[in-house]
Amino acid sequence: QTGIPFSLNYMAETLAKYPAIARLLVELFEASFDPARDKESAYRKELRARKLARRFEALLSEDCARDEVFLEYISDVIAARERDRETQVAAISRAFKRSLESVSSLDEDRILYAYFEIIRVTLRTNYFQAEENGDAKEYISFKLDSQAVPDLPLPRPYREIWVFSPRFEGIHLRGGKIARGGLRWSDRREDFRTEVLGLMKAQSVKNTMIVPVGAKGGFVVKRPPDQGGRDAFLKEGISCYTNFINGLLDITDNLDELEILPPSSVVRHDEDDPYLVVAADKGTATFSDIANGIADEHGFWLGDAFASGGSVGYDHKAMGITARGAWEGVKRHFREMGLDIQREPFTVVGIGDMSGDVFGNGMLLSRHIRLQAAFNHLHIFLDPDPDEKAGVKERRRLFRKTRSGWADYNPDLISSGGGVYSRLDKTIPISAQVRQWLGIDDRQLTPNKLIRELLKAPADLLWNGGIGTYVKASTESHAEVGDLANNSVRINGRDLRCRVIGEGGNLGLTQRGRMEFAQAGGKINTDFIDNSAGVDTSDHEVNIKILLNQVMRAGE
Repeated sequence: QTGIPFSLNYMAETLAKYPAIARLLVELFEASFDPARDKESAYRKELRARKLARRFEALLSEDCARDEVFLEYISDVIAARERDRETQVAAISRAFKRSLESVSSLDEDRILYAYFEIIRVTLRTNYFQAEENGDAKEYISFKLDSQAVPDLPLPRPYREIWVFSPRFEGIHLRGGKIARGGLRWSDRREDFRTEVLGLMKAQSVKNTMIVPVGAKGGFVVKRPPDQGGRDAFLKEGISCYTNFINGLLDITDNLDELEILPPSSVVRHDEDDPYLVVAADKGTATFSDIANGIADEHGFWLGDAFASGGSVGYDHKAMGITARGAWEGVKRHFREMGLDIQREPFTVVGIGDMSGDVFGNGMLLSRHIRLQAAFNHLHIFLDPDPDEKAGVKERRRLFRKTRSGWADYNPDLISSGGGVYSRLDKTIPISAQVRQWLGIDDRQLTPNKLIRELLKAPADLLWNGGIGTYVKASTESHAEVGDLANNSVRINGRDLRCRVIGEGGNLGLTQRGRMEFAQAGGKINTDFIDNSAGVDTSDHEVNIKILLNQVMRAGE
């Protein structure tokens, strides 16, 4: 996830190849974070030192790191086992650095040293916590000082919390001590940290005038059920989300008025840090009450200010706040071109569907929208000559329908040559009407090729209410974009033929892609300007709740 250029298998094989060095890494982790070491009696420490000596004696018989200086350092590690935590860590660090001299491969040296560095910049872990019945937890949390990790891609967060489980993995990145941002259910298992990092960057810019900086988090489900359909999938997602939230709160300080309450069984290598606020995001729009319930179980001081939204917060979809904010930018662009889109018809190509907060609300904000095409992760909607009145009425019906998709659109209301097509189809027939509109000759296209043509369509507005990066600059490679899932549909900014882009969703274009579109005459702000209204609303909610919760606790 951090971009180290070695496979998981190679890293595991390297640890197995050098058992004494691997044991030093384990010893470093335990010396740094085992709270029991602060309470052990002298007798208990002596027993553990003897056990450690026997363990190293067995490992060194099969390890290549057997030079005399290294053996002396190992003796120091064993002796330090009876002393304080700082002495133990210092002795282990010296022995580890000496041990690397026996590693002949530069790649293996880099792998081993990367593990050493990541342990040294780890600030907290819940590894030594247990469930109420004494069992080990089914997930592990690590809080990292991200800025101290030399190989992390920029921008480096202030802190990050990594939660690992066989069932899921999650990350929470913060730009500073006071920061807020949503947690998303990501589908980018291979590089979800890249996705979250880009979102944190955008969130930080949006938050500049609201709270100091931004935050963002995300989790991936690694073992989705293969039976039970959508309900079983959602149940597993909620279970993983619940453990993710617990993992974040396990290692977060609490607050009792002005008194800091550190988490139990956690050794802290950083200062007091009680401010952790999250929010709903893609895939977690209805999960805020779940998160706030978990915060309540932890007795967390923020209460229902922990996760904005929910039953006692602002309902962003009902308010349409993010879309309405972005729509103001769209209206201005057209007003500068002499077109009033609240009174005059205009054509739109969209990314998203009507069940989505941003896309759905946005496509109802003018009665004169002529939606010619849209796509989401499942379907492509084509309506080359749409009826304004019938279209807005049908979109409103889909918006109100639970879990609607483009497949639910009434086919009788679609103009000649249009239709709804699955993105799983091998090819999609292209009617004469669509060919004329797009200016192409192909009678059939693959779904991905059709999406590329739609992104390049001659429309007045491209409305992004979806997930993914669909436009880059011609000077950028797909690898630089960092959105592997959409490599096959992404186009260049100079190829866009729309007049205006409205960015209700985040990261729809790279920054250089925006510049290329604007230099070619297109009208665009940025995502962090267009959709900042939703962020602003959530931040106000959090601050209002923090204030009122204090008053309520005081009985006033």
